[in-house]
Amino acid sequence: MFQLGKTIVSEEILEKDFVCNLSACKGGCCIDGDAGAPLEAAETEILQEIYPKVKPFLRKEGIKAIEEQGTYIIGEDGEFETPLIDGADCAYVTFDTKGIALCGIEEAYNQGEISWKKPVSCHLYPVRVQDYTEFAAVNYHHWHICDPACSLGKELQVPVYKFVKEALIRKFGEDWYGELEKTARDLNK
Repeated sequence: MFQLGKTIVSEEILEKDFVCNLSACKGGCCIDGDAGAPLEAAETEILQEIYPKVKPFLRKEGIKAIEEQGTYIIGEDGEFETPLIDGADCAYVTFDTKGIALCGIEEAYNQGEISWKKPVSCHLYPVRVQDYTEFAAVNYHHWHICDPACSLGKELQVPVYKFVKEALIRKFGEDWYGELEKTARDLNK
């Protein structure tokens, strides 16, 4: 672990390799698990605001789940998260013709309907951020469904922090990411 500003960062995000391999995992992170995607408080307001523009991109099951539960829920841990369809798929998930899970929010973004890409926790994955009073912990999260992403990342030699560069900048800013790159260079000497 090392400190960057008000973050404590796991060296694993510099050492582990990762590149999403959707053809292998089929977007399992959006359909497996026992909770929705973690949301920041400000993101709950964004979801409420953009839902009418995202709705046309969603499956009927997702629309039903959102209209019954809301655009977000408070999970068992007391944190905000996306609602689920019957305790499984994220309510915002869609599928392409090959059965690969996609994000309806991101599809609306890609089509120019909204200016918000998706929840930052989804954008950051496999990096997870846990906020504490004085600092944020930035960790690598290993999930067996992402083993193909680890293999592809190793083959392409793309460390986690480079794979999620855009998301890390979105979360912590350009200066923070520049310091992270400097730390990575220093560790590789």
